Amino acid sequence: LISEPLNEARGASRFCKSLTSSFPIANESIRENVIVSLHDYPTFEDTEPTMFAGERLLIVSEDGDFMTVRSSTTGRDSYIPTNYTAKVMHRWLFTGISRYKAEELLQKPNNQNGSFLIRESETNRGKNSHSLSILMRTNSSRLNPVKHYRIYRLQNNWYYISPGLTFPSLHCLVEHYSESANGLCCQLTAPCFIQGLDTPRPVPNIIRRPTINWKDISRTDSGHSLVSEGLREAITSYLQMTEGDEHSWDT
Repeated sequence: LISEPLNEARGASRFCKSLTSSFPIANESIRENVIVSLHDYPTFEDTEPTMFAGERLLIVSEDGDFMTVRSSTTGRDSYIPTNYTAKVMHRWLFTGISRYKAEELLQKPNNQNGSFLIRESETNRGKNSHSLSILMRTNSSRLNPVKHYRIYRLQNNWYYISPGLTFPSLHCLVEHYSESANGLCCQLTAPCFIQGLDTPRPVPNIIRRPTINWKDISRTDSGHSLVSEGLREAITSYLQMTEGDEHSWDT
């Protein structure tokens, strides 16, 4: 059970600095609302997409539940339903995005551990309720790399994830957890990457550790090393596969 949270943040300041300098974007002129694509479009296999999921879109015109948008990637226009897009405010607050789509966008290549977004809660839609989604990849392929945290709102309009640590705004909440994980899976590092808005982030080099500890390998009495032994086994297996009926590979 969650106990009643304090009205003031324990260890967190009432005031927080602006986050505009914490998460810089490539185009400094874009500070207001941004429209992001949630789908590749069109989805036909034999048709080249005119826009891609996770990229910034420019609104050309609006027509009720549809709109004409221009891709920042291809430069081409698409006439799409409005629910094919999400509105992004403050660079990390997404409106009109589901939990599933949040996971999809956060797992795109340019995101790293700690990449995050805040979205409207699906279970409490329309009640000004939010969830924090964070990317945290692990070595286990069975675990969902995106973790979700419910953001609660008090009657005095303060926010909290963990009881006893409340914030006067979502800005302050994001600022605090970008400085310390403080109970979350990891520290917030950067908002979810948006193609056409952010500078591509470098992909970390992955160094594969050798599966053989060469210090533990010694030559056998016959003078053959583990490498030559393995090579002989591989050649023997190959010769066995190629022996027999010359038409054995025909289908």
